[in-house]
Amino acid sequence: MTSLTANRAIPQFLKAPAQIFKTPAKPSFDISPRLRAIVWIAATTMTLATIYALFRGLTGLAPSHPNAREFAIVLHVSTVLPAVPLGGYLLLAPKGTKWHKMLGKLWVALMVATALSAVFIKWGGGLNFHFSFIHIFVPMTLWASYKLIATARRGDMKGHKKEILGLYLGALMIPGLVSIAIPGRLMNVWMFG
Repeated sequence: MTSLTANRAIPQFLKAPAQIFKTPAKPSFDISPRLRAIVWIAATTMTLATIYALFRGLTGLAPSHPNAREFAIVLHVSTVLPAVPLGGYLLLAPKGTKWHKMLGKLWVALMVATALSAVFIKWGGGLNFHFSFIHIFVPMTLWASYKLIATARRGDMKGHKKEILGLYLGALMIPGLVSIAIPGRLMNVWMFG
C-alpha cells in the first residue's frame, strides 16, 4: 500500500486536528478592523452580561422569576446563550476552514432553535397570549438563516458576510439588549433584580 493509498484509507475524524482544521491559503472573506472591533465589543459585552445574569439567577442571588420554569423560555435561553460567544468567534476567526464550517452549522442550528422557541413565548401570560414587538425577529432570523446557508452554498461570500453580520448584530444583539433593558423580563430581573 503506497502512502497515498494509506492516507486515503484513514477516516477524516482520525487525521490530526491540525490537518482537519487548517486555515486555507486564502480565507474566503474577512471583516474590516472597525467592524471587527464592533463585533468583539458586542460579543464580549453580551457574553459577560449573560454569564453574570445567569450566575445570579441560577445561584439565587437574583429574585426568582416565574418564567424560569416555562419550557419555551428555558429552551430559548439555553440556545441563545451559546450563540452569542460562538457567533462572535465565527466572525472574528479565520474563515473557510472545516472548523469554521462545522461551528457555523451549529450556530445556525442554535439561531433557528432560538427563533422557533420564541414563537411559544407568551407576552402577558394567561388568556392574554399575543406576540410582542420583539417577535418580529422570529421571521427575520429564519429568513436570514436560510439566506446565510444559501449564499455560502453558492459561494457568494459577500452575501454570506452581509447575512451573518445582520443576523448576529441585528437579530441576536438587539433582542438581547431589549431582554436585558425591559423591566420584568427574565434577563432584566436576573441582571438587576
